[in-house]
Amino acid sequence: MPSPTRPSQKILSLDIEGRMSEALETRRGKNAYRILPVENDLVDFCSNDFLGFARSNEFRDRILRFEEAYVRYPVGATGSRLVSGNHALYEKVETQVAKFHRAASGLIFNSGYTANTGLFSCLPQAGDTVIHDALIHPSVADGIRSGPGIGMPFKHNDSDDLAANLEVAGGPCLVAVNSVYSMDGDCCPLPEILEVCERAGAPLIVDEAHATGVIGPGGRGLVCEEGLEERILARVHTFGKAMGSHGAIILGSPTLISYLTNFSAPLIYSTALALHTLLSIKAGYELLGADQRCLEKLRGNIEFFSREAPPSVKERLIPSRSAIQCVLLPGNDRAMAAASKCGDSGYDVKAVLHPAVPRGRERIRICLHAYNSYKEMRGILRVLAGC
Repeated sequence: MPSPTRPSQKILSLDIEGRMSEALETRRGKNAYRILPVENDLVDFCSNDFLGFARSNEFRDRILRFEEAYVRYPVGATGSRLVSGNHALYEKVETQVAKFHRAASGLIFNSGYTANTGLFSCLPQAGDTVIHDALIHPSVADGIRSGPGIGMPFKHNDSDDLAANLEVAGGPCLVAVNSVYSMDGDCCPLPEILEVCERAGAPLIVDEAHATGVIGPGGRGLVCEEGLEERILARVHTFGKAMGSHGAIILGSPTLISYLTNFSAPLIYSTALALHTLLSIKAGYELLGADQRCLEKLRGNIEFFSREAPPSVKERLIPSRSAIQCVLLPGNDRAMAAASKCGDSGYDVKAVLHPAVPRGRERIRICLHAYNSYKEMRGILRVLAGC
């Protein structure tokens, strides 16, 4: 029997190339156009390799020794962890990392981004509100949008505004913060935030990405520094920054880990990490546990940079005890000109522009490392003093 006739509709063609080109031109006009950087010989003040592990021969040698010891494992992951990619080494590394951070258990994800999207897309349920710091990492916000929960920001590091939002939200609430904020480098007032959460019965989740290997006893993070391990629902630690590798882990109770294994789509549907990455995570944690000199050097450099900053820089420097030091230079043009001047002087830094940060809060973002010399830090401070 022939199908019923339908009224004819005009098919509208989509000029996707034109749409993309227009968006790119708009971004160029705002001086916010991004390109992928290329290798250079400049002094590194932009990478997240805070402890220098990624360029450490000792770190590399440990990984190579482990590869010889674990030769029976496939080089590739072969599949997702729930199909063929899981093995005893995976679980051994998870136990090692959880023990280091004084947690009951942990589950490794392929990146900090997938850890956060995997956690916040499946943990909040319909009717739940995730109240998060206004400067939370975008991966947390993306995770919330991917799930049935509702996101609600509170003023940055403001426990009073958090309390007010908890009252307004009503119903079940979760709270999410970073221990160190990636664009400002400042720390969360964790005890104050946790006190507000506990009064409201709202579990707290802490992203420790930029604190891992830097903040707390032995680089264990801000939660361990404050002794709050038993009072936090979940912690996210990443391996692609101070630990010199790749991937991330969610730390929490065995119940949380089982829940994520069953309901977190980025874990369930992603190919597992390859052997080399797991061995590099293992090597990084062993190296950090065995030798604290790199951490002591980094902390010394952070203190030196703040102490030596000339008045014209210090007045624009966002207070930070982390490896991230930011000098405010309002306006995309001014921030980009400063980054260019630093590059011409031999220093690799990046300008952080609107809309990545609020208008008027554009800045030069400087990442300090254990391998930066006093001479290098004095040099970039001199350049910034003239910007």
